[in-house]
Amino acid sequence: MEATATGLSITERAAEQIRQSLEKRGGGVGIRVGVKKSGCSGYMYNLAYVDEPSADDLLFEAFGARVYVDPEVMALVDGTEMDYVSEGLQAMFKFNNPNVTAECGCGESFNVD
Repeated sequence: MEATATGLSITERAAEQIRQSLEKRGGGVGIRVGVKKSGCSGYMYNLAYVDEPSADDLLFEAFGARVYVDPEVMALVDGTEMDYVSEGLQAMFKFNNPNVTAECGCGESFNVD
C-alpha cells in the first residue's frame, strides 16, 4: 500500500510574508521550498522565488500565497507546516516538519531517517 502525501500547509503569517516579499521584489508567482544536502545534520531548507513553475511542480496555496515543491523532495517535507515567526531580533520562515528525526544545534539543518 502506497502512502498518501498530506502536502505542505502554509500559515497565514507565512502567506503574508510571501505576498509581501513578491510585491517588494516586483513580481513572481510564488516561493519554491526545496531541500539540499548541507549542514551538520544532513539537509537544509532552500527558498527561491518562482517566476515560471516547472510542469511537474506540486503547488500548495493558502491565504493568497503559492508555494511550489519539486516532487523529488516531497517525501522530506510531506506534512510540514510553513510558518513565519519573530524570535528576538530575527524574523524567519520556520518549518514544523514531522519527518525530522534530528536537528543541529543551530537549527539550520535537519535529518530524516
